[in-house]
Order: sequence, then structure tokens, then C-alpha cells
Amino acid sequence: MLKDDFFKHQAQTTPHPLGLVVAKAKGSYIHDEDGNAHLDFVAGVSACSLGHCHPRVVNAVKEQAEQYMHVMVYGEYVQNPSVTYAKLLARHLPPTLETTYLVNSGTEAIEGAIKLARRYTGRSQLIAANHAYHGNTMGSLSLMGYEERKGAFRPLIPDVSFIQFNEEKELERITTKTAAVVLETIQGGAGFILPKNEYLSKVRERCDEVGALLILDEIQPGFGRTGKLFAFEHFNCIPDILVIGKGMASGLPVGAFVASQKMMASLQDNPKLGHITTFGGNPVIAAASLATLQELTESKLIEQTLEKEKHFRMLLVHPLIKEIRGKGLMLALIMESDEIANYLVLSAAKKHLILFWLLFEPKAVRISPPLTISIEEIEHGCKQIIEILNEYEPRSVN
Repeated sequence: MLKDDFFKHQAQTTPHPLGLVVAKAKGSYIHDEDGNAHLDFVAGVSACSLGHCHPRVVNAVKEQAEQYMHVMVYGEYVQNPSVTYAKLLARHLPPTLETTYLVNSGTEAIEGAIKLARRYTGRSQLIAANHAYHGNTMGSLSLMGYEERKGAFRPLIPDVSFIQFNEEKELERITTKTAAVVLETIQGGAGFILPKNEYLSKVRERCDEVGALLILDEIQPGFGRTGKLFAFEHFNCIPDILVIGKGMASGLPVGAFVASQKMMASLQDNPKLGHITTFGGNPVIAAASLATLQELTESKLIEQTLEKEKHFRMLLVHPLIKEIRGKGLMLALIMESDEIANYLVLSAAKKHLILFWLLFEPKAVRISPPLTISIEEIEHGCKQIIEILNEYEPRSVN
């Protein structure tokens, strides 16, 4: 049995994986081995921005795979998909974000951004936010403001301090010793927390005062998920280094960090190979990224995201839902208790609706569907959520 082999031969990340046996996936649905269609309100944790197996992405992958796949380590050969992608991305970003370093994942992009900031500024201190999540490699883990999850892996990289997200008075801790402030534009694992009261522009101003760089992690909110191509466009704040990933290639593994050409050049020499990656810029992945970006910028999907958000907020009204956080199709239902959140996710799975948890907020239930999801699919899934909550009965306490 495939499921038995999964538990025996593939490393697990939790004691109790959901264990859905996937046969195929298309659009907003994942189909299991028994032929059941599961409506996907999670999109691979925000990664499948154009849904599953979008024709434009599939065709781009097929065409590129027939021409050439991996040919040389990153940065040595000129390959059309990665160059064309970087050029198109620059066209949709502010002028200071003109040069892209393609890597394999969001967490590697964070690692590269950390190195770039320290190399360019000559400083070592990094400042991150409490309850931040930037990935799980050692550098990214060092920026995680959640000791419970990182304590077992110490020692981590030194000279990292933490501030409270949205707390203006703590910005004084950003000083002339700070290489970079690293923030999620919208805090993800903490519960989809938006910046308030021009917080990000105030961080930007403080960084400019002391010569520190601002790194914004858009791994999750990027690529249209919040109703703009990148979430920082909502908040009057342009980063020095932009970190991207997840929805960038509609379900294929990729990440990147973006900065000015002058800044990025500091990784070329003294030492040479300041950051190096074998498979970064892989032409097949770059072709998928290019097809995704073209579809997002040529269609109305991004502007439709905010209309779809309104439908979710209108339909998901229930006494057990205390709050809906987030923006666009990056939403979190904040339930009355951890127990209700668990009940909703697990009960939905039995009804073939895919929901999921957030890392640090146990009362939260993630809703981050493909941007291609239809209004009819939204209505169907929301109806199921309300029905499940109506059936909830608190466990008796002895």
C-alpha cells in the first residue's frame, strides 16, 4: 500500500499527517485514490497561485523540458527563461528592485538576503519580529521569533534581536549597528497580521535614518494573493531587498531575492561566489515562474482577489468565528478556541474540503485558495464550513 510506504519510507514532519493519497489535481480540486474530489482552500499553503496544473504553466514546463533542463550552476550560462523572467519581474517592481537572484525556495532566498545585507553594509546585527516565520534553515530559523520551535536547534546565528510587530516605540532598537531589519509584510504564522498605522513606512524611515537595510519577506503574500502583485504596494513602503517564493511558479519549488544591481554586485567578489546555488534559476522552474507572472499580470485575477475576499467575509459569519484576519485570499479564521480550529480542519477533511492550520496561532484556520477559485467554489466551501460549525458540540469536561 502506498500509504504504508509513505509512513515507513518517507520522513514525517508531525506525528499525525493528514495522509490524503493524491491521484491527480486540477484547478481548485485534489482527487484522491478513491476518486473523491477535495475542494482546495489551501493551495499547497499559498503555493499554487494559479490552481493545480494550470494549462499555461504545464505547457511552459513541457516546452522547456524538451529544449534543455539543468545545464550549469547558477549565474554562468545565459538561459532564456530565467533572463526573461527576471526582466519581466523588474518591469513590475520599483526601479531600485531591478536585479533578481533565483534560488530553490523561500528559505534559501532568506539566507541569501541575510548574506547580502551583511556583505553590503559591513554590519552584523539583524532585527526580526516576534512570532516571525521566514523558513526553517539555520539562518531563517535564527530569525524566527518563537523559542519553542527553534530552541532545540541552538546554537543559531548570532547577533539577532527581536522587536514586536506593529510596535512603533521599539523602532529605536534599530541603530547604526543594524545591517537589516527583516519583516514579513503580513505576518503569516502569527495569524495573518497586517501592519497598522503606517508601521512599515515608519520602519522604512528609521532604517534610512541609521543606514540599515529593510528586507521584506513576501514569500507568502506575494504574487497577487493580497490584491496587489506584492503586498508592500498596499503599505507605502519599498524594501531594499525583496524576498519571494511560494506562489511564484504555481506549485514548483522556487524562491528569489531581489535588490538593486549595485547591491547585488557585492556578492560577486571579495569573496567570489558570495552566494552560489546549483539549481537556482533552473530553466524549467523559471519557465513555470514566467508563465505564472505573465498570467497574473495579463489577466484580471489579481484585481478579482479583493472581490473574492468580500465573498469569504460575507459568507463566513458564525458565532464560533471571532475574527477573519488577512487580506485578499490570504485569510485566517480566528476561532473561539484551539479545539474548534482543530475540529473544523479535521471535520472539513472528512467532507472533502481542504483547510489547514497556521504555525503559531492555534486558534487560526487557514484559507488561502488558488487565485483562480470561482465564486461558486467559494460559496460551496463556505457553506460546508458553516454546516460543520453548526454541528459542533463542545467536549464535556469531567
